[in-house]
Amino acid sequence: MDETREPLQHALKKIGDRWSLMIIDALLEGPRRFSDLEGAVAGIAPNTLSSRLGKLEEEGVVTVFPYSERPTRNAYELTAAGHDLAGALRLLAHWGDRLSDEGPAIRHDLCGTPLDARWYCPSCDLMTDHDAGPATHRA
Repeated sequence: MDETREPLQHALKKIGDRWSLMIIDALLEGPRRFSDLEGAVAGIAPNTLSSRLGKLEEEGVVTVFPYSERPTRNAYELTAAGHDLAGALRLLAHWGDRLSDEGPAIRHDLCGTPLDARWYCPSCDLMTDHDAGPATHRA
């Protein structure tokens, strides 16, 4: 199997654990300091947070910049590639929401209707059903 032809495997190799996804989700709101991330990602140990931030930086998903020189302190923010994950995180959240025993939590702010994720073709300006068969395929 040619790994470069398996997009999901490639993505999971870069960010394939729950802590990394939770960190990315927290950073979608904007740059954060380490201590802010500790508070935003419930239950993560400082050594795990540090390790995941390092890996996400290596993978080009997160960038680090200093906000204080004495003492040296850093903040973290998503790169363009990291921001590109917003859609994938929304789809995962939608899937988890549908499986929840508590009912849908992801709702339209204006009317309160539960939201539904759809595939969209920007060239044709059409919504598609990913289960429709011939309408979708992997390259």
